[in-house]
Amino acid sequence: MCSGTIHTGLLVVSYATYLLLGVIGFWALEKNAEKEQKMAVIQMKEAFLQNFTHLTVADVEQFVKNLTNAVQRGIYPIGNDSQTEVSNWDLSNSFFFVGAVVSTIGYGTMCPKTAAGQIFCVFFASFGIPFNIVFLHRVSKMLSLLCERLGRWLYEKGMKKKKIKFLTLLFFLVMGILVFLCLPSFVFQVAEGWSYSEGVYFAFITLSTIGFGDYVVGKQPDRNYPSYYRSLVAIWIIFGLAWIALLFNLLTTLLEDTEKKITQDLHKMRKAGKDNEENQKKYQPAGFVSAEEPSLLGSGGDAQKTVSLATHLGDAKQGETIFSL
Repeated sequence: MCSGTIHTGLLVVSYATYLLLGVIGFWALEKNAEKEQKMAVIQMKEAFLQNFTHLTVADVEQFVKNLTNAVQRGIYPIGNDSQTEVSNWDLSNSFFFVGAVVSTIGYGTMCPKTAAGQIFCVFFASFGIPFNIVFLHRVSKMLSLLCERLGRWLYEKGMKKKKIKFLTLLFFLVMGILVFLCLPSFVFQVAEGWSYSEGVYFAFITLSTIGFGDYVVGKQPDRNYPSYYRSLVAIWIIFGLAWIALLFNLLTTLLEDTEKKITQDLHKMRKAGKDNEENQKKYQPAGFVSAEEPSLLGSGGDAQKTVSLATHLGDAKQGETIFSL
């Protein structure tokens, strides 16, 4: 028990340290380059505002293209140059990014632009993704122990195993929905201005690692977010992934058990049908003669024909019994 606790503690510390190294690396490699890109976009906007009456159609098309590229890079040219101080690569946003990398969500709205940052991302993800899987496996194992304790307690109360499995799944489903879907969706509704259904949609798409990128937290330029907001979201993602992985595992087990039960029932039905056919053949009356065959007894029922029947059946005693009848 003590060694397991120490192992878990070392894993948590190592995992947190690795994420922190990633945060510092991306912050150092991308922050200055992003600031230069923001300055260039702001200058482009100012030039457009000063000369928009003299612009040609080609100039406007080029401006729209540059503006689109800036938004795709996470740069929103709204407001004045003071917004250059607000970085997508500060510690909180960088932590959110490394969480999205190791969890393989990949929203696509934030990514490194420098060559050094891209190479660093390749190596960081190569080791970070397996590290994240190990960490999630440990967290899921801890949740599974809670599940087993709950099942053991219900079993001691005299409950059947099938019912225990159902109630355990129901418990984790309800508690997980409340903690990782319902409550965070309310927070997103307040912080992001989304509807509650949009918050639920974003939460599930994120935790299932689908990550469309159509909804991402902390990206609306007209809202002021706390500095720790995206870091808390990253922590929610990590533990939410462990919960949904356990839930999918339980659902998979339940579906596999159901499929096995259906297969066994079908096998028993086929076997019962074959046994029934064999029994009908085995216990068919010996004196039964089909209508197409001539009667061996004849209309008079004389003894000689009856003996012939016994000979035909290969049992003289049976022939005598039939005769006596």
